[in-house]
Amino acid sequence: MIYFDNAATSHPKPGGVGEAIAGCLESGIGNPGRSGHALALKAARLVFSARETLAGFFNIPDCGRLAFTQNATHALNAAIHGILRPSDHVLTTAMEHNSVMRPLHFLKQAGVIDYTAVPCPATGQSDPGEFVKAARPDTKLIVINHASNVCGAIQPAAEIKRLLPDIPLLLDAAQSAGSLTLDVQAAGIDMLAFSGHKGLMGPTGTGGLYIRRGIELAPFMQGGTGSRSESFDHPDFLPDLLEAGTANVHGIAGLAAAVKFLEETTIATIRQKEMRLTGILLEGLGLIPGVIIYGPNDAERQTATIAINLKDQDPADVALRLDREYSICTRASLHCAPLAHRTLGSYPQGSIRLSLGYFNTEEEVSTCVKALEAITRTGS
Repeated sequence: MIYFDNAATSHPKPGGVGEAIAGCLESGIGNPGRSGHALALKAARLVFSARETLAGFFNIPDCGRLAFTQNATHALNAAIHGILRPSDHVLTTAMEHNSVMRPLHFLKQAGVIDYTAVPCPATGQSDPGEFVKAARPDTKLIVINHASNVCGAIQPAAEIKRLLPDIPLLLDAAQSAGSLTLDVQAAGIDMLAFSGHKGLMGPTGTGGLYIRRGIELAPFMQGGTGSRSESFDHPDFLPDLLEAGTANVHGIAGLAAAVKFLEETTIATIRQKEMRLTGILLEGLGLIPGVIIYGPNDAERQTATIAINLKDQDPADVALRLDREYSICTRASLHCAPLAHRTLGSYPQGSIRLSLGYFNTEEEVSTCVKALEAITRTGS
């Protein structure tokens, strides 16, 4: 099997991930922050250590400002619903995932906020100057993806923040964490939402949200935290503010192990390999008559995610043939990002997404190119 669906979830995981999860299951852990016995304290220390590991990875100055979430969608909703107030205006891009667009649409339909989706060219990359033009006195948030989940286009987040320093920036790093260098202090990122199971190579059911000091959020959920239990008021301090309920301790242990693998391997090494594989795949695709490539079509300006179509063929049919005839796993359709597909010119049919990862090989890329060439020749 050739796995080219890493933008959905990475596969395989580093060996230490399964070992960390199994270790929790076999040796036993309690509920962190809920009791004072040995197993509860063991779980609390594990979660705290993982929080420190993630904070160091993203250069977060205070690990207490990082809350664990179920995934990037959970983190984005917590940030969007937590920071916005009635009559606020939001700037976003025309390349966003529905985990951003649906909360914004919901709040706009409810008459709470307004938003502007700044247009992008067909390459999928924003012009920072357009954000300056679209900013208003009531703009209270900028939320953008760091890299497109459809075509891999990398957004100039640091430049946008440099031009609009007084507006909080929420960066959706679901597709970039673990693949691109992320330094929240150097890039001026006010809030960082990330998924644990994609580029970070951890298990599903993990993610996180960083909130810089000075930004106040309303809690997205209320419930038990193990702190201030005498009060019906939910704690107003991080990370408890955003961590109601029992943590996914086993998943967090696996995520911490994955991040340690990334630190040992280095993001620079991962980025170089993924760029090389992306370049080889783009070059091969460009030689096949009838292949349409969407987005930057440049390994340096995108992650290892490529969106394509075959002329006059349905993307779902092509993806099915790749799976059944060649054992190549891809994803077709709209990828939960219809606005991005409108921008790229692949709406309403969607596209075939080929998303590579660090563990893929040049031989697998070559096999995929040959398979697509054969499907192009034979037709639907």
